[in-house]
Amino acid sequence: MLCNSSAAFLSFAGLLTFGFSWGLTQPLTKISVSTGYQPIGIIFWQFVFGLVLIGLVLSFLRIPVPREPRHLRYYLAIAFIGTLIPNSFSFLAAAHLPAGIMSLAIATVPMFSFGLALALGNERFRIKRLAGIFLGVTAMMLIALPEASLPDPGQAWWVLVALAAPLCYGFEGNFVAMKAPRDAHPMAVLWGASVIGSVISLPWAILSGNWIDMFAPWGAPEWAIFGTSAAHAVAYSGYMWLVGFAGVVFSAQIAYIVTLSGITIAVVFLGESYSIWVWGAVGLMLLALSLVQPAARMPDTESV
Repeated sequence: MLCNSSAAFLSFAGLLTFGFSWGLTQPLTKISVSTGYQPIGIIFWQFVFGLVLIGLVLSFLRIPVPREPRHLRYYLAIAFIGTLIPNSFSFLAAAHLPAGIMSLAIATVPMFSFGLALALGNERFRIKRLAGIFLGVTAMMLIALPEASLPDPGQAWWVLVALAAPLCYGFEGNFVAMKAPRDAHPMAVLWGASVIGSVISLPWAILSGNWIDMFAPWGAPEWAIFGTSAAHAVAYSGYMWLVGFAGVVFSAQIAYIVTLSGITIAVVFLGESYSIWVWGAVGLMLLALSLVQPAARMPDTESV
């Protein structure tokens, strides 16, 4: 059993580390599409790198991957609503929007999740969380509507495209809550989805002309594709550990780290700058997250 101070340190260190890894994915995505690489080609290699990296973790932890037909159907669904569809929209939007705006769009996942859960009857009506959804929508409107908010007013359309990804993640969260097999570890599910997704996306990438030759010398975009896959694997597996170690309520606060780190990395390393409208949207989004997410608390060290 860990002492209170040790458990608290590990919890906050995990929150910062895995939140930063998650936030890193959006700036890396921006670099991935910088030379014109198309979504399905990038997605195929993300699946491949993901199944290799996650496969190593599964082997080390000796976590089995169930392969019954019901599991395979579940992996297939996760591959589509968790990666193929949302990442296609994300990569399309990333070619036209600053990485910081993409990070802000991803922050709407909890709002979509709650709204869909409410519609599906998985959540009860809560005025506080509904207010969070309203503030999140307002934040995105501050980006899309004022002509001075984006470097090019014509980019406003791509904000809607970017929001398709968190919508899919909202569907995924509710689908997992309702249909997740109890005998399949979340990382085993991610590995199974990566295998199926790579099988689907390989011929798709070749036939559509979106194939990316990763066997040639790597430049920044190729390293960014690998980096995105590695960061996602670290963030996903780390988040699963954090939930088990510190609890769901504490772990939910990772959304703040993801949003702020994604924007900070974009400003520092990509040289992005934003208008007053965007910074206002950031403030509103953080307030929206505080209403939609469960209240933060210290981890229950008695159960660690």
